[in-house]
Amino acid sequence: MKKWITFDLDGTLMQNPFGKWVFPAIEEQISQQLQRPFKSTETLVREHERRMAQNRTVEAYDWDEMVRLLLAELQLELTIDVERLVLDHSVSPKIYLLEEKSLETLQRLKERGYSLAAVTNGFYKYQFPVMKALGLSEWFDDIVTPEKAGCGKPDARILDSLRKTGEIAAHVGDRLDHDVFMANQSGVPSVLIYHKLPEPLRAAAPRQRAAQAEFVDICKAKLQKEHPQAAVEPYPAEYVPDYVIYQMEELLDCVH
Repeated sequence: MKKWITFDLDGTLMQNPFGKWVFPAIEEQISQQLQRPFKSTETLVREHERRMAQNRTVEAYDWDEMVRLLLAELQLELTIDVERLVLDHSVSPKIYLLEEKSLETLQRLKERGYSLAAVTNGFYKYQFPVMKALGLSEWFDDIVTPEKAGCGKPDARILDSLRKTGEIAAHVGDRLDHDVFMANQSGVPSVLIYHKLPEPLRAAAPRQRAAQAEFVDICKAKLQKEHPQAAVEPYPAEYVPDYVIYQMEELLDCVH
């Protein structure tokens, strides 16, 4: 049986090209066709959020479909291939690793005998080109995506295929509402990576940081931004990470 460590991708290990390159390219093409400025990114994100609120966690990340529907609604004779745009923009410096040493950490985890899986809400066709270009893909034994799993985070069922082959020793991610919640609901040790961890909190061990008053305040503000409906008082236990790290190398101290 395998011993898995699972990772979120965007905001955890890498920066994808959507925000600064893909969405603006879509906006430019639509605006040119309409011959007026059109904020397609806002429209697409609003549709994404609507689908997430309806628990349509697979459809919420099907950007090609959402773009096709938008073009039809605008009655534009225009074809935009989001997958192609991702491929075109999967080059440096448009995409990058969030930490240069993260590949070394992945290698060290593999040397310890762990199997590594990416568990991401991005469709495979959007994520793999970025992972390959950054040298990430070769370290992962599996890449779990919503269209393959039949659901997306925070639905814990996205982990089912991995559970059939072994146990999950930890899940690492940058979001409270997707990653920490999913791991906690699954009984998997949750590791929040927070790259901007204040210096005083870095003195505490990863296991102790989540209980610090200063970090509780950070979590409250972060959850309010990610999932306002969940940001209640007292702060809900299901959004409290087991470990907090500020760089990937610290993960080595959280798993043994």
